[in-house]
Amino acid sequence: MKLSIIDQSPVSEGSTPADALYNTIELAKLADRLGYERYWIAEHHGMATLASPAPEILITRVAAATSHIRVGSGGVMLPHYSPMKVAEQFMMLHALSPNRIDLGVGRAPGGTGLETVALMRDRKRHEVSDDFPNQMMELLAFLNRGFPSDHPFSRIKLTPSMPGGPEVWLLGSSMWSASAAAQFGLPYAFAHFIDQRQTRSAIEHYRSHFAPSDYLKAPKAIVALGAICADTNEEAQRLAASSRVLIRHIRRGDPRLVPTPEDALKELASMPDPEPPVTTEFPRYHVGAPEELRDKLVDMASQLGVEELMIVTIVHDHRARMRSYELLAKAFDLKPRA
Repeated sequence: MKLSIIDQSPVSEGSTPADALYNTIELAKLADRLGYERYWIAEHHGMATLASPAPEILITRVAAATSHIRVGSGGVMLPHYSPMKVAEQFMMLHALSPNRIDLGVGRAPGGTGLETVALMRDRKRHEVSDDFPNQMMELLAFLNRGFPSDHPFSRIKLTPSMPGGPEVWLLGSSMWSASAAAQFGLPYAFAHFIDQRQTRSAIEHYRSHFAPSDYLKAPKAIVALGAICADTNEEAQRLAASSRVLIRHIRRGDPRLVPTPEDALKELASMPDPEPPVTTEFPRYHVGAPEELRDKLVDMASQLGVEELMIVTIVHDHRARMRSYELLAKAFDLKPRA
């Protein structure tokens, strides 16, 4: 079983966004030593809770601070950008860190409608057109030098020109993204931590409809989920209170900073959730002591037929977050790197 990390660069109460970004770099260095497979950085706009709106910048720092772990985006929200510009950025990252760069691409805005408009080059349009499939095909053509000879873009010499390139993944949390990944013949990363209702159906649809491509001959999938590990189950549940409250705030359109466990537990005690939680096959966050948590994750991966899980962990204390990933690595017998 491979384990990877997706990092949203959370900002905790009492700290700054700069602290969150440096925490990302420190955690990536630890993950590299512990034997994690990948370290992906998310893209979010206009959210005080999450400090990274530009993963392509943070990837540069993380790749320079590590030696072996694959580093990438989880993901680049392609509708905001020119496919050529994204291709140039990630070819440059590939040139600096050959065979270690992943380009995870998403269709979601990574923010509210207001941020989406602010990011638009042409604001005369009253509706946001969804041309993601065309953008994706153009991006792949730039990366693979695959434009037909009669296409005007075939004359563009993308720089830096290097052998190989980033590994492209399609990200999503819906049946639409599962279908798109299958049609494009790309690896697929399902964001279970965002939407848990369609995890199994999306993974199964992706596999059953996968069309082999020049890029990938057989389906390849990752499931990204939340997990919090501590030395005891009680401590893990205490740490998880911060994430529970944070998710509640985000759902209400009030994304505050990550609260302390003490403040979170007080809020949960004084203001219980007005509605019962949505029952799904697998929870958004798995929480527990190492052996118990390992068994839950192995069972989930086995049921879904995936060989790699990508873990997001949001707690208030950065040291507790580092400890969570250390305990998971030990529980899964990851091979440490020198």
